[in-house]
Amino acid sequence: MLKKSLLIRFLLIILIIIQVIIVDIRPAQAAVDSYVRRYLDAEIPVEIKLNEQGETKKFSAEDLSEGKQMFAKNCLNCHVGGANLVNPSVHLSLEKLKGATPPRDNINNLVTFFRQPMIYDGSNYSIFCREVTENWMSQELVEKMAAFILRSAQKAPAWGPGEVDQ
Repeated sequence: MLKKSLLIRFLLIILIIIQVIIVDIRPAQAAVDSYVRRYLDAEIPVEIKLNEQGETKKFSAEDLSEGKQMFAKNCLNCHVGGANLVNPSVHLSLEKLKGATPPRDNINNLVTFFRQPMIYDGSNYSIFCREVTENWMSQELVEKMAAFILRSAQKAPAWGPGEVDQ
């Protein structure tokens, strides 16, 4: 059973590496994505927590759509709908993001995690999330991706382990 689990993780890593090599990570100019329009309530720019001091930064529907494109190209293999296929108990709900060490419930800390991925308790590097270097994705794009994740965790039904409203 352990060998099967390691084999699956190894194959996931290989798929991610292949995706990085093959897929062009530069997004097309983003129009407002239908998911963003329908679920993320971003008709006007929304304020998203920037740091642990509570400062905020505004993101437009276009910014969130561009962030969604980055998420789809770079994170979706393991994080479909805010889930975590590698470690299902650590999904991308706001509650779990807040519970990480350091908390990942703001733009700056989430960007720091993207730049240097650590396991949930912050004690060691994560080998399952890719390091997003400045050469790979600009600060602006990585902030938009973080904004998409945080806004989805706030608003999208069934994001992470979320409940679907009837």
